[in-house]
Amino acid sequence: MSKVPMKRVFICGMKKDRKQILEALQRAGVVEVSMEKAEDDYLETMDVMPQKAVFDRNAALAESALDTLNQYAPDTEGGLLKSLEGAKDMDLKSYYAMTEQCDAYMKTATHIQALAKQLAEDRASIPKNETRIESLKPWMNFDLPLDFQGTRDAAAFVGSLPNQVSLDQIYQSLAEFAPDAEGVDASIVSSSEEMTCIFVVCLRQDAQQVEEALKQMSFAKAQLSNMVPREQVDALTEEIRRTNADIEACINEIKGYAKNREELKFAADYYRMRADKYQVLNGISQSRKAFFINGFIPSPYAKELEQKLTGDYDAVVEISDPSEEDEVPVVLKNGVLADPMETVVESYSLPGKGEIDPSKIMACFYYLFFGMMLSDAGYGLLVVLGTGYVLLKVKNLKPEMKKMMKLFFYCGISTVFWGIMFGSFFGDAVNVIATTFFNRPDIKLTPVWFEPVSEPMRLLVFAFGLGIIHLFTGLFIKMYELLKAGQVADAIYDVVFWLMLVGGGIVYLLTMDMITGMLGLSFTLSPAVGTASAVIAVVGLVGIVLTGGRESKNWFKRLLKGAYAAYGVTSYLSDVLSYSRLLALGLATGVIAQVFNKMGSMLGSAWYGILIFILVFLIGHVLNLGINVLGAYVHTNRLQFVEFFGKFYEGGGKKFEPFTENTKYFKVKEEN
Repeated sequence: MSKVPMKRVFICGMKKDRKQILEALQRAGVVEVSMEKAEDDYLETMDVMPQKAVFDRNAALAESALDTLNQYAPDTEGGLLKSLEGAKDMDLKSYYAMTEQCDAYMKTATHIQALAKQLAEDRASIPKNETRIESLKPWMNFDLPLDFQGTRDAAAFVGSLPNQVSLDQIYQSLAEFAPDAEGVDASIVSSSEEMTCIFVVCLRQDAQQVEEALKQMSFAKAQLSNMVPREQVDALTEEIRRTNADIEACINEIKGYAKNREELKFAADYYRMRADKYQVLNGISQSRKAFFINGFIPSPYAKELEQKLTGDYDAVVEISDPSEEDEVPVVLKNGVLADPMETVVESYSLPGKGEIDPSKIMACFYYLFFGMMLSDAGYGLLVVLGTGYVLLKVKNLKPEMKKMMKLFFYCGISTVFWGIMFGSFFGDAVNVIATTFFNRPDIKLTPVWFEPVSEPMRLLVFAFGLGIIHLFTGLFIKMYELLKAGQVADAIYDVVFWLMLVGGGIVYLLTMDMITGMLGLSFTLSPAVGTASAVIAVVGLVGIVLTGGRESKNWFKRLLKGAYAAYGVTSYLSDVLSYSRLLALGLATGVIAQVFNKMGSMLGSAWYGILIFILVFLIGHVLNLGINVLGAYVHTNRLQFVEFFGKFYEGGGKKFEPFTENTKYFKVKEEN
């Protein structure tokens, strides 16, 4: 229905025009190049992957430089909306002028990254020096270098003992472990619960004995330094100050490159484009003087591309229909209302060969279900205003973002509609505000249809009815696809029999007083209708049993498989019950909104009551809106993917991936 017809395209060009033709194809962005290896002995492919790797590195370097620049000199112009913008248009003249300056742009990027590296190194050195200062604090009263080892006649030991010990304990331990050492002098430099810093001096001839004794006491030598601790702390502090100054200078220098932001963006895009071009160049077949490209092109663009290439270059272009064996890529094209559905369909899977694009049919149900789940006119109005503002304000929205904004815009309109039908505007805010602050309990928003909180069964029955229509629509689409493929028997076996069984069963249930009474229906179908529907359902059941296992040649196996297939009727029951989420989420939105309104109005109409009401109203409804918009989106998708698609859609189509400008910041436009 909405799948764009595809054509095969074959291009033969002269090598002298190869660069220009590839760039023209890239700018046009309408050809998916098939990387088919040449089978002819006279044809070959080039190995240009080393050059591509260089372009990839350059693009990554420019992108990293941009990230560094944005970190220290963020581009605040345009605010949040600017982040939603897509690539800007650029004419060919400006493009070629900037390509000549790309080497200079890359020098800028290299220098910015060198500054970023220096920043990282400087920042890493500061904690190290701070840790060193912290380790020197216990030695601040020590007037010798920590690597002092004594004189010619005396040996010195500078270090620490674990835990807090007294000078008497030190002498006792030395006497115990070095009894023959004489003239040993020990002093405590500092002491804490964790360690005790000591300075020990002894005669040179007793040095080995004293050192062994200290080891037995778990003595740890101080970190070696040829400076007095206080002087070293001063030097480290000065080094930290200089490092901070260097960091500030680096940051200021990086900020100075803010004027080069657009140049870096262009460089990133330019080398990304060149890398993509060389990826294609690596796979196309070539002879000594010519090159050949095979691929696919959407039919509407085929004639225009042929005229462009044959008119501007010495090239031959052949357009043909794909063969049955070709894996034809899929590109979707829909109208205004169904266009946003393409992203939803693609997130599941693109339609496979012979399948229709479900976007248009799905759009009707999608907006309907989303609106019922959110079902509050106030929330819908906020969604419409928010998405509408983005669509109007940002003219150059990213394509996927634009589709998403349009999706929620239409969902918001549906939500406003259902909110009016159910009489919900920020819950019962109209009645609560009128009653609490104006003493007018008679003022309330009257539902056009009914209030779900008061009549939940009515909404549940309506949800089940919509669900049955949704499921049957899926079955009719399957019938259409089978009939289109000429599989009339399969359409009867796999669709008509199921419609008879499920439809007949539903109609038969509506002839039972117990069922209609439980559902709150005001009617019960006649027994004659019940008899007819029962017969139809039985015929459908028999048909499923006889044909459900038709792929088996053995009759016994065929009947067993058919019986198992008929058991699948229980899945229809679970599918219909799944639509109760329309009731559940719709009620949840309204009830939670009413709870917040009630909480906010509990302090009455005093000034502080008004203030509390405003705070609770804003916070509560923002939370409720966020949670239920997400819930409506997730569960609407689920109803499409599981219940609806499960009846007819398999997917598996290959996405159309044209050779194009995969750029982030600029889009080069052809002059004509």
